[in-house]
Amino acid sequence: QVQLVESGGGSVQAGGSLRLSCVASGLTFRRYCMGWFRQTPGKEREGVASIDYDGSTTYADSVKGRFTISQDNAKNTLDLQMNSLKPEDTAMYYCAARWGGDCDYTLSFRHWGQGTQLTVSS
Repeated sequence: QVQLVESGGGSVQAGGSLRLSCVASGLTFRRYCMGWFRQTPGKEREGVASIDYDGSTTYADSVKGRFTISQDNAKNTLDLQMNSLKPEDTAMYYCAARWGGDCDYTLSFRHWGQGTQLTVSS
């Protein structure tokens, strides 16, 4: 059974940095595409970034140059380093996994964590 557990959320001032982490169990990164998503109340969930086993990444335009997705294939952990945070980055952040095939946050992901909240104050 695939389980994803996020951590690292919190409150930070605009311009600050924070690092989110996700521990994955029940899957092997070699066969999965991993991604970070976010959602605010009343809005659709949006993709933030994705990473394939070989390290290739994709980013939403809204976070490009500020966020960095990375993973440790040996430890089955996924991170999201967030710099130059803005109030509009405030959201619940979710870690997700997609088995095989293409890897992009615009695609459908099957496995989801419970989320971790980020609040950025101005």
